[in-house]
Amino acid sequence: MLYGESTRLRAIEREDIPTFVRWFNDPEVRRYLMMYAPMSHAQEERWFEEMLQRNDGFLYAIEARVEDGWHHIGNVGLEQVDWKNRRATLGIVLGEKTYWGKGYGTDAARVMLRFAFCELNLHRVELETFSFNPRAMRCYEKLGFKPEGIRREALYRDGCYHDAHTMSILRYEFPDEDR
Repeated sequence: MLYGESTRLRAIEREDIPTFVRWFNDPEVRRYLMMYAPMSHAQEERWFEEMLQRNDGFLYAIEARVEDGWHHIGNVGLEQVDWKNRRATLGIVLGEKTYWGKGYGTDAARVMLRFAFCELNLHRVELETFSFNPRAMRCYEKLGFKPEGIRREALYRDGCYHDAHTMSILRYEFPDEDR
């Protein structure tokens, strides 16, 4: 497991699939993701099986410390790992909306960046977020991500087009106190 101040990251398990289906069938959660259609249990099972076969990423469950232990609140991962160029794409979802805006996503992303830079020896982590998600942009800026560009009107959501913001952080820009 990987530990942060308020979160820990653990491997995704088959038993997590019903939780994923619940999250991804919530339009408010799905709004901030690239996915736009509800997810069936069978589709999520197929995704899980495919994920087990892939070797270009790392996906973890985010658990938050609560009074009686740990509660699964989301997922975070590094995808499209490019070992030659030492880069990957960061993705995160907090499916439990009661945990939104409380710093859990920032903590989990920080743990993932520490893993990317200090364990995997990556040089660059990049991501994309949308103009209607200022909470995510603030989170990434706090972690040291720099804006790189805007893909104008690249996402159609809620009846209109939105900009997609590309951001990245390089290893030497990561403000990790443990190094």
